Parts: sequence; structure tokens; C-alpha cells
Amino acid sequence: MAAVTAAMVKELRESTGAGMMECKKALTETDGDMEAAVDVLRKSGAAKVEKKAGRIAAEGITRVASEGNTAVVVEVNSETDFVAKNATFQEFVQAVADKALKASVDKAGDGEDVCAILDMQSELEEKTLTIGEKLSIRRFQKITGDCVASYIHGGGRIGVLVAADGASNDAIKEALTNVAMQIAAMNPQYLSRNDMSADELAKLREITEKSALNDPASLPKPILNKLIDKAINDKVWSDADIATYEEHKSNMQYLFNFLSKEAAAQLAELALADEANIVADKIFNGLVEGRVSKQLKEICLMDQVYVKAEDGKQSVAKYLAEVAKANGAFTVKGYVRFETGEGLEKKNEDFAAEVAAQLQ
Repeated sequence: MAAVTAAMVKELRESTGAGMMECKKALTETDGDMEAAVDVLRKSGAAKVEKKAGRIAAEGITRVASEGNTAVVVEVNSETDFVAKNATFQEFVQAVADKALKASVDKAGDGEDVCAILDMQSELEEKTLTIGEKLSIRRFQKITGDCVASYIHGGGRIGVLVAADGASNDAIKEALTNVAMQIAAMNPQYLSRNDMSADELAKLREITEKSALNDPASLPKPILNKLIDKAINDKVWSDADIATYEEHKSNMQYLFNFLSKEAAAQLAELALADEANIVADKIFNGLVEGRVSKQLKEICLMDQVYVKAEDGKQSVAKYLAEVAKANGAFTVKGYVRFETGEGLEKKNEDFAAEVAAQLQ
């Protein structure tokens, strides 16, 4: 049997990141065969990965990689934010991004074996062994265009890609980078309202209508006054609420500060009962259109106010139009935004309690 030296243990530790005693045991088991010892550690690492499989990995980082007119963003998860800041972990995530850029598919995500798609199972097990936490290659997505820009926010908390077709130069790429920053900050759901289906627009309008009917204080005065007349004439309101109304009706702006919650709820019930007539009212339609338009400006990138607008009003669409006028015509074709851990269950950590439990 070959003697296991300290130098051999050190070499194995440096190449695998495993503990000293684990390395010594593996070398002893394999009679000093370094490659075989690595396999032993990988196998034991795989066993540890299985033990960690039940844990929740909802922290981590995003990273991007690009080549030519193609870019990719990936999300790799860890159990703790502490590991997400680890240089070894960050190097691994960048390696995942580089591998995803070469992948034959353009995207993979939740519900798919992304690790298998990228053929990185052994690398994942090795890093799990080295780092000591459950790691998960969650998703990646590529984007292609004549000009592509990326932005990483918060050390990797959010990763954004933006692609455009048309002219391509440094000024346009800078503009797309600014738009990527906008996407990171404002999290739009759509590129423009044209990307919303008829069903989605109809659903948004329906929700807006119902919300308005359930909030009588916000209804146009002619409609609200009709509802109040009905509540009084049909004895829907209590005598106390009728008296309150008579006392404060000269200042309708503050009426609902004095009415009971029951009176407001009764008005909402009356509004919903007369929904068909109210929805057909032109004044009500104007109210709904205004609210829908406001929401579209929040959820559609091109309608959003550009975060760097000097006047505080310029939309993203107008900002890009100015850039195109000065630097060549281009059109934003799409974007991707990954936020670490979005949609994942996160464990509720109590570090003090954990330490106390270990001491006991």
C-alpha cells in the first residue's frame, strides 16, 4: 500500500475543496490513486447532494454571457445569501452562463432538468461538495438581435437582457443598457400594449370596472348621487347614516370619512346590482379608460416614464425614438428579466434559534 503523504492530501483538497480527513480517507481507500480518490469524493459528494435535496435553494445570483449578437442570462440558486457572495459560487454561475450560451436550446426553466440539458451534473455535484449547500441550476434564456445589451443589478440579484433589430452602434447599445436598467427597476410585464392579447386587455378592463364599482367613493358624482338616492329612498341606509349624509353632503369630498363602513359597503352592493347600466354610462367608461391607461403605463415598458427623463414625463418609447433619430433606426424586439428566487418558496430563517438548538 502506497504511503499517503501530507502533500497528496493537500493536492486533493485543493483540486476538490473537500475536507482534510475526507481527502485522507479517500486516498487511503484508493491506495494513493489521485484520480480514483477524486471519484470517491465525487461519489460521496453525490450522496451529500441527495441529503441536501430536501432543502430549499431560493437565494443565489444571475449572470449573463454574450457572443456576437446573442446573449444569455442564467439563474443559479443556493440556500443562503452568504454563499451567493462566495467567489467560488460566482465563478461556477459564470461557467453555467458560458455553457448555456452554447446550448442547442434557447431557454430552459422551472420544471425542466436544466442541469441535464447543460450536461453539468458532475460540475454541480462537485460545487455542492465544495461549498456545502444545495445548489440548483434553475433556468436560462437566450436572446438574439442586431444589437444586444445586458445589465446586472444588485450584485446579481436581477439580470436583464434587451435585444433590438436595425442599426447597431455604441450609442444604441448604451440606450439599450439604459432600458435594461429601467426593466430591472420597474419590472414591466409587457414590451408594449400591442403584446397584450385581447383576452388580457379584456381581463384588465373587467378587473378595473369591478374595482371601481366596489369603491363607490371613487365613482363619478352623477353615478354616486344616484346610488345615494337609492340607498335613502329604498331605506337601504340606517337612519344614522342618512343623518350623517344630510350633515356632510355639502362637502362630498370628505363624506366617506364620516359614513359608516356598512353604508359604504351597501353603496357598493347597489353599484354591483346595477352594473349593466353603470358600465354603459359614458362617464363611467371615461373613468375606466383613464384607469386602464394608467395601468398600461405601469406594466408596459414602452409606456413607462423613462427613469432618467429630465422632465420626469418622457416615455421609454419617446426616449428610444430620440436615440434612433440621432443614431439610426432600430426597434426593441424583446427583453428577458430574471430576479433571483422569484416564485420560489423561501425558508424562514432564525439564526439565533438555530445556534441555540445546536448548543443544546
